[in-house]
Amino acid sequence: MKNLSLINMFIIALFLYSCGSGENERNTLSAPENSEPEVPQSIAEGKGIGEIEEVNLEAELDEDMVKMGKSIYDMKCSACHKLTDQRVVGPGFQGVTNRRKPEWIMNMITNVDVMLDEDPAARAMLEECLTRMPNQNVSIGDARNILEFFRKNDVEKTGNKDQANS
Repeated sequence: MKNLSLINMFIIALFLYSCGSGENERNTLSAPENSEPEVPQSIAEGKGIGEIEEVNLEAELDEDMVKMGKSIYDMKCSACHKLTDQRVVGPGFQGVTNRRKPEWIMNMITNVDVMLDEDPAARAMLEECLTRMPNQNVSIGDARNILEFFRKNDVEKTGNKDQANS
């Protein structure tokens, strides 16, 4: 009986110790009150998140790339996106190269899941459109062709291209 009382007391003491106030853990795990999460440089620069860190654009459009980009757009994008400013499932593409940097556009095409989860501009579009863009498994080369097609579309629709890159 004496052993049973000692065991019970030990269990109760262990329980009380493990349930402690937790003050130390909370104080060491919480961030300082005035600290803000650090924004990755690529997001701060408007380039998004992904492999594409820099895109060099020529002043003249590459018509072969435009043609390939249109073909990919027709196959993978046109069901949800129009080349005007009309929103269907996703936003319209008119003026996209004047609003977004080429790196952001290509990262959105090739790294859509991470962009929608972590990039503030992509998240804002998701909140507006309410439909998550599917990952179309577009290669970097194909994304560059799509970008060139968007540049041509912007020249035709707005008279300008690459204004976000200025």
